[in-house]
Amino acid sequence: MLQQPAAKYRPFPAIDLADRQWPARTLTAPPVWMSTDLRDGNQALFEPMNGERKLRLFRTLCEIGVKEIEVAFPSASQTDFDFVRNLIENGHIPDDVTIEVLTQAREHLIRRTMESLKGVRRAIVHVYNATSQPFRDIVFGLSKPQVVAMAVESVLLIKQLAAAQPETEWVLEYSPETFSTTELDFALEICDAVTAAWGATPDNKVILNLPATVEAATPNVYADQIEWMHRHLARRDSVILSLHPHNDRGTAVAAAELGLMAGADRVEGCLFGNGERTGNVDLVTLALNFYTQGIAPGLDFSDINAIARTAEHCTGLPIHPRHPYVGDLVFTAFSGSHQDAIKKGFAVQQPDAPWNVPYLPIDPADLGRSYDSVIRVNSQSGKGGVAYLLEAEYGIVLPRRLQVAFSAEVQAHTDRHGGEMTAADLWMLFSRSYLANEQRVRYLEHHLFEHGMAQGIRLALEIDGVAHLLSGEGNGPIDAAVHALQGAGLAVRVRSFEERAIRPSEQAGEAQACAFVELVPADGGAERHGVGIDTNIVTASIKALLSGVNRLVAAETATTRARQIMPA
Repeated sequence: MLQQPAAKYRPFPAIDLADRQWPARTLTAPPVWMSTDLRDGNQALFEPMNGERKLRLFRTLCEIGVKEIEVAFPSASQTDFDFVRNLIENGHIPDDVTIEVLTQAREHLIRRTMESLKGVRRAIVHVYNATSQPFRDIVFGLSKPQVVAMAVESVLLIKQLAAAQPETEWVLEYSPETFSTTELDFALEICDAVTAAWGATPDNKVILNLPATVEAATPNVYADQIEWMHRHLARRDSVILSLHPHNDRGTAVAAAELGLMAGADRVEGCLFGNGERTGNVDLVTLALNFYTQGIAPGLDFSDINAIARTAEHCTGLPIHPRHPYVGDLVFTAFSGSHQDAIKKGFAVQQPDAPWNVPYLPIDPADLGRSYDSVIRVNSQSGKGGVAYLLEAEYGIVLPRRLQVAFSAEVQAHTDRHGGEMTAADLWMLFSRSYLANEQRVRYLEHHLFEHGMAQGIRLALEIDGVAHLLSGEGNGPIDAAVHALQGAGLAVRVRSFEERAIRPSEQAGEAQACAFVELVPADGGAERHGVGIDTNIVTASIKALLSGVNRLVAAETATTRARQIMPA
C-alpha cells in the first residue's frame, strides 16, 4: 500500500496570474517544429543509433517537413562529432533545413561544439544550464548571480566564436534547464540577461526554450508559466519562445497545446514521444491533433506506416499498438457497438463533407491507412463488424436480420476457438453455412415455363443422394419452387425475400447477384435464412431457397437428435 503522500510530496504551487488569457484562446496555426530525435531521443536509447540509422532517420525527418533538427551533442562523443561533420561535408542537409546542436554552458564543450559546425550554411547553437534551486544548491553549489554569469559568459563565447565563422548564419538558443521548477522571477532574469548579451533584435532573434525538464505540475500550471514569461520578457519581439515538455506525468501533449495558447511559438519533441524517462512530447500526436482541428500542421504524415517502421528500425523501440493515430490497432474496433456505429458512419460519409464517422477522429486514409483493418472480428464483436467486413471485402450487403443471425454463428465460433477472425475466415464460415452445395438437398438445375397466367418450374435436385425432378407452379419462380418442394415433403413458407447486386470485388469473383430468403416450416417454427449467389438472379434465388431449406432440415435434425438423447 502506498504511504500517505502528505509528508513526502507537496502540490506544486499555483502561479500568480489572475488575469491569464490562454484559457480563452484557440489554436489557429502550427508552431515551428524542432525534432530532437537524433539527440534527446538517441540519448534515451539502450543502444544508441549508429551513423547509418541516424542518417536514415535524419532523411525521414526532412521528408516529413521538419525544418529544424537537433542532430547531436558533438562535444559528448566522437561519434556525435563525426555525424555532424558527415552531414555538413557530404551535403546531406537540405537548403531549407537548419541543424541544431546542444552544448552545456562550459567553455571547452562550447569550443568543441563550434568546431563541429565549421562550414555549415546555418546552425542553431543550443546552450543550457540548470537554474532551479535543487540544482543550484545541491548539484552545483552556485548562487543565483553565479548561475546568471555562467549563462552570460557562455553566450558571449558563442558570439565570439560565431564571429570568426562569418560564412555561417548563426542562431542562438538558450534553455534555462529545469525551467518549470525554477522561480519565475529568476527564470526571467537569466533569460533577459542572455538576450541582452547576444544583442537580440527582431532581425536577429534568440530562441528561448523553456523546458518542463521533469513534469512537476498539471498542464495548466505550465501554461501559466509560459504566459507569465511571454508577458514579462524584456525583448519579446526579439525572442522565439520555445517549449520542450517532457512526459513524466503523461500530459506533455496537453502541456504543449496549452503552452502554445499561452504565447509560445515553437515546440521541441520527438516522433512518437521518445526521450529520457517517459519521453519528450510526441510530435506526431501533437501535429495530428492540429490536423483534426482543421489546421494544416506543416508536417506530412500521409504515409504514417512507413514513418513508424523507419522509427522502429532506427531506434529499436516498438510503437504501442494503441498509440494515438499510429498504433497498429488504433483504428481497429472489436466492440460490436463500435463496429455498428462505424459501419453506419461510413455508409453516409460523403467525400466532400466534413469528416463525421463515429469513433474515428481522423480519416485513416489521410494517414495512408487502409480501411480493411478498421473493423476486425473477435468474441467481442457484433453484427456491425461482421457485416462491414463481408461488404468491404466481398461486396455482400447482408439484410439486417441476417446480420443478427450470422453474427450469432460468428460469436459461437469465436467462443469455441478464440482469437480473431479475418475477412477470409468470415467468408469461409459464411460460405460453409449458407452457400455450400454439399448439403442434404443439392441443386442440380432448373427450367422455367409458362402455364397460362402462372409461372412453372421443373427443378432437378438431389436429396440425400437420390435424384428428384420436381414440378410446381406459382406467381413467380420462387413461389413455383416452393410448390415444387412440397412434392418432396419439404413444405416451407417464405417470410421475406431480397435480391441485391454484389458490389464488384476481387474476392467475390464473377458473381453478380445475391438473393436472400427467410423461411419457416409450413407448420410453424423458428425461421432460417438462405443465401444464393449466381450470375443469373433466378438461379441465385432458387439457390437461396434451397440454402434456407437445408438450414431448416439441419435444425430439425438437430432437434430430433437432442430429444432422442434426453432422459425420459
